[in-house]
Amino acid sequence: MKSITINKNNFKSIVMDSDKPVLIDFWAPWCGPCRMQSPEVEELADEIGDNAIIGKLNVDEDPELAAEFDVFSIPTIVVIHKGRIINKNIGLTPKAKLNAMLEV
Repeated sequence: MKSITINKNNFKSIVMDSDKPVLIDFWAPWCGPCRMQSPEVEELADEIGDNAIIGKLNVDEDPELAAEFDVFSIPTIVVIHKGRIINKNIGLTPKAKLNAMLEV
């Protein structure tokens, strides 16, 4: 399964209404570490299957949503489950840690 694009238009339906944990990669196309993080996120999306939702949110396109989650440095990974933040990590994050962050 591929990661999905999350934005202000689909945030509620994909993230807040989900009964599964949702991992969001806050990123920007110009960010070098974000480009390094992307393959890890995509591999996790392929491996995790239907157990969680893996998404990416472009902070340049949705700065208000990024600010709502106190994202001031990228990449930032936020995991939300049942409408609540259960994990957050700032900076490049290895796939094993991303996977561990999804444990509810």
